[in-house]
Amino acid sequence: MDETRVRPAGPGDVERVLAFWRLAAEGASVSDDVAGVAGLVARDPEALLLAECEGELVGTVIAGFDGWRCHLYRLAVAPEWRRRGVATLLLDAAERRFLALGGRRADAMVLRRNALAHRAWAANGYGPQADWERWVKPLSG
Repeated sequence: MDETRVRPAGPGDVERVLAFWRLAAEGASVSDDVAGVAGLVARDPEALLLAECEGELVGTVIAGFDGWRCHLYRLAVAPEWRRRGVATLLLDAAERRFLALGGRRADAMVLRRNALAHRAWAANGYGPQADWERWVKPLSG
């Protein structure tokens, strides 16, 4: 792979990340806005990881750790960069972060309909956990 590097996002990356997700990510989230991403970067500056090649943003993952469990969100790779090892590079960085924080198991949010993502997650050692399902409640202030 080219000189692709992973680094944590900073406050100056927020708009760029949101634009990237509109092109490369599947499924919108209620927190896909400046306030949501800026809040994440401010609260946990190491959580949002960016993969870049020669200054171009080519992938993202959010590696959230709540002190007990490790959660992965927003694994997104630019379409022209898929199948070139970017997802593996990001997940390796996320897993190193989790291990350094004392994490013992990672879980990921993966859209049921995204077969391409299923293959990427499986290639990196992840699999579905059939006995659990996600339950959500949107919060409003």
